Order: sequence, then structure tokens, then C-alpha cells
Amino acid sequence: MAGGLEYGTECFCGDVVDIETANATVRPESECKTVCPGDSRFYCGGGSRLTWYAWSLEDPLYKWTYATGNDAGSYKFFVPGVVVPLMTTVGVNGKITFVEKSGTGPPNSTGAFELDPSLAGDFSKAWRTMTGLKTDVFCSAGMTLPDKVGRQINVGGWSGTSTFGVRLYWPDGTPGAPSVNNWQENAAEIKLQRGRWYPSGMIMSNGTMLIVGGQDGSNGAPVPSLEVLPRSGGVIDMEWLRRTDPYNLYPFLFVLPTGGIFVGYYNEARILDPVTFETVRTLPQIPGNVNNPNAGRTYPLEGAAMMLPQYAPYSDPVTMLICGGSTNGASLVTDNCVSIQPENPSSNWTIERMPSQRVMPCMTALPDGTFFIGNGATKGVAGFGLATDPNLNAVLYDPSKPVNQRMTVMANTTIARMYHSEAITLQDGRVLISGSDPQSNAYPQEYRVEVFEPPYYLNGLPKPAFTIQNKDWAYGQQISITITAGGSSNMRASLLGAVSSTHGNSMGQRTIFPGFSCAGNTCTVTAPPDAKICPPGWFQLFILDGPTPSMSTWVRIGGDPAQLGNWPPSKTFTKPGI
Repeated sequence: MAGGLEYGTECFCGDVVDIETANATVRPESECKTVCPGDSRFYCGGGSRLTWYAWSLEDPLYKWTYATGNDAGSYKFFVPGVVVPLMTTVGVNGKITFVEKSGTGPPNSTGAFELDPSLAGDFSKAWRTMTGLKTDVFCSAGMTLPDKVGRQINVGGWSGTSTFGVRLYWPDGTPGAPSVNNWQENAAEIKLQRGRWYPSGMIMSNGTMLIVGGQDGSNGAPVPSLEVLPRSGGVIDMEWLRRTDPYNLYPFLFVLPTGGIFVGYYNEARILDPVTFETVRTLPQIPGNVNNPNAGRTYPLEGAAMMLPQYAPYSDPVTMLICGGSTNGASLVTDNCVSIQPENPSSNWTIERMPSQRVMPCMTALPDGTFFIGNGATKGVAGFGLATDPNLNAVLYDPSKPVNQRMTVMANTTIARMYHSEAITLQDGRVLISGSDPQSNAYPQEYRVEVFEPPYYLNGLPKPAFTIQNKDWAYGQQISITITAGGSSNMRASLLGAVSSTHGNSMGQRTIFPGFSCAGNTCTVTAPPDAKICPPGWFQLFILDGPTPSMSTWVRIGGDPAQLGNWPPSKTFTKPGI
């Protein structure tokens, strides 16, 4: 690894071999005469001269693992598609909803479909056409509600009435058994207070929904505010959203264990008070890349964000991870991930170089505590026709390894997954890969649906199995499960939050390893202690035997404190009650 400085302020980064490749020659030190602006005791290159530095320690600063065979995982074709989705959501009924922007599919498309993965081998039965969407979901936000049936909500949209849209779906049926419910929407009875295109949504610790940011329709004026559903007061203007428009769209939102709300947007981040939404702490600026320290991380300079796993007894500070992105103007794509412990007052961002550049990445949490990184491009920014050179390689990020040694280069796909692609984790631990709508002659609209099979899916080891009676947990409750396959001596449990995937944003993502103990084939899972560690909602419960996860079971944690089961107050919408 090497770096060089020219004209005092121009910085270049690469490897020592690049010097030989460029046929560069070593010149006398006296030819570098430009004073470093940060420290006048030193020179930082000169006219067409680089002062260069090389990493001289025996061990490199970063180490990537290059996996082979089953250890690299595998991309597999899963099912022919019927839709180019804008967003995908795994439902508590074991099925996946796909919604598309208006005009993507054929003129008679309803814009909504549901996939039953248990029937993927029978195309005629795998897909269900859904109805009920009244307005365009193009660049909307999605969440799973903590009500007792796990309704899905979609808010915002492209233009006019769509930007105010509030759409609900009650997942019904089971894998292999038909579903009949559809989306419900009535803007005359329930809508956002402000129209929002490219907003983000999050379930707060009190069970209400926080909706943040966006624009007033297609490339319209900024909507630099937030609001709460069910409606509680008016909208609250946010100076930091107004100042950073248009590079802050689809901001990253997470509830922190101390109760604050982490917001990542453009190249900034802050913690908000969950009641007043005043800024509690402004975090250090998010590092960019060597070409531009002001590179961004949210749409249209799109990266992806995750909260790293929380482990019982939840005494360690939580870490936020953001990977990929791009720059304004030159659209130089970022080749790093950055992480921070936002609740630690002295913390700063840690930079880890990725094996390749990536804008428009999709990340998804896996049941073993690792993270899949895939999709996207190596040149450009997010948007129609604005990126080239698809990144076909998958990367596995393992936070249990030392910093700068956490990334493993995995298998490649053959399908370009550009703008409007998604990745979500299925109940069997595979990653469902879908979408791509770049509206470019170079890359087609992508209907094919793939799965990425992680190494634990291919290791040949028997998969554990369990039964559970109580699927509605109170905070701190101890829940009994029965192991029906696998050895309990090497087992642990993990919880993955219900996710809606769009534009590199996994709304609802959270990974928790709760307290777990066994006596014989009877094991006890201790639910997380409170709504700050674990906001109320639905989670996939996995049991792992060594590296191998079971099929998950959906459980609800924390109930429905905001009584969303009785919302909205409208005859149009079917409500499950409390």
C-alpha cells in the first residue's frame, strides 16, 4: 500500500506496484518544494512530483480472505420473476412482498406481488398478484408494524397524492397455503402530513413510527422535516436536512440502546432525543474516500448501513457500520466501510478498506452475526442510467474478527444488480437477491430472482430444529423451546429484525444474540430487557448449532405499546386490534 501528495493538497492512494506500472522514476527529494498546508515543516510534493509513502510493516494494514469452494458461498437462480421490485419485505407469514414503481411493469400491472418461497419450484403457484395500491410507491419507505399480525406499511411516493401515501398489508396464509389479503390505501382518510419522496421510516422505542426527510415529489424541493405516525403534533423542521439536500435522501435510522436515535445522512451523523428530536450529539464527520473526503453515504451517493450485533447482557457499546458510497461531481465510488460507537463520547470513525469500490450496495444481516454485501456498481451514483460497471462480487463482513481483517471475498454472480435492487434474508438463512431497474441500454430491467447461499448453508452439517409455543414475548421474559434436531451443547440463538429493503437501506434491521441456556433438549431464551435494546417488533428467531442455523420462527417482542393494532381510525383499513 502506498500514498502520495502533489502540489501540497492533492492526495493519491494505491499500491507500490502502481509506481512500476506507471513507469515512474524516483527523483531527488529537492524537487518536492510545495509546503504541506497542515504542517509547514514538511514538503508535500511539487509540480508533477509526488512525495510518496509506503506501508513498511511486515503485516499489511488490511487483510482480505479469498474464500474458495463452499466457503465462498454460491449464487443460485431461485425463481423466474414477474416484477422488477422497488422494495422487498419478508412477511411474518413466511412470504415476500414485492412492490414496484408505477410504469416499471406492463400497463396492466397492479404494482404488487407476493412470493411464496416454499413454492419456488412451481412458477404457476409461487407468485400471487396483489391489489389495493392506489398511488405510486416509487421511492417510498417500508416497515413491519409491531401489531399482533405484523402488518406491513409503505409510506411516501413519487408525485402528487403518492407522496402522501400510507399503504397497509395484513400478511395472511402460510408457506404452501394461499394468502388472500391485499394492500389497503385511502388518501382521503389517512395520509402523511407532508408529501415525501425518498423518506426513511423506523419503529421507535415507544412503538410509533418515525418518518424522516425526502423531497416534494420527483426532484422537487426538499422536505427537511420529520413526523410521527400515528399523527402526534405537527412536522418538525430539521436544519441539518435542509442544509445537506439533495444528498441526504433515505437517511439511515436506528434506535440506540441509551434511547437516542442515530441518523446517518450525506457525510454526517447525529443522535436525536426520542421525545423532542433535538440533537443530543453531533458525531464527527463521516470519512469519505481518498479522492474526496466529503464523499457521501446516502442517496444519491448511496451506501448501505447496519447496526452490528448486540449480545446479552448488552453491556458493550453498540457499533454502527456504513459501507460504500460515492462523490458529487466526479462520481468517484468509495472503497471503504466506516464504523463508530455513537454512544461513546470519545469515539471516532474507523475506516476499513473494502476489496472493491461499491455504490448502491445492498447489505443484509445473517443469522450467524455476519453481513452479506452485494449488488451495486463500481462507477457512478445511484439513479437511472447514472452508474456503470456492475460489482458482481459478494463480500462477507464478520465483525467478530479484528478490524481490517473482517472482509472475505466470496462468490460472483453473473447478473448485474444496479439501481433498484434488493437483498433480504430468508427464513432458511439464504439471501434473496432481486431487482435492477437502471433504465440503461447497457443493463436490462432484471426480473430474475436469485439466492445467495452462505457457507453455513453449504457445509453439509445437519441443520438444527426446534419447536416453540410462546411467540409473543415480553421484555426480559424467559421462553422455553424444545430442540428436535441438533446437539444443545454448542447452541446459541439469534434474532433478526423484520426488514424492508430498498436503495441500500434495510429499514428495521437489527441483530440480537439473546441470553440462551439448555438442559438436555429443553432450552431457554431470555428476551431482551427493554425497548431501547430491542424496539418493539417482529424478529426471526434462529437457533444455531455451531455455524449452522435452523429455519427461523417469527416472534414478536415488546408487544404493541402504541396500540397500532387499532390504527388507523378508518373504515377502509382492516385492523387486527390489540
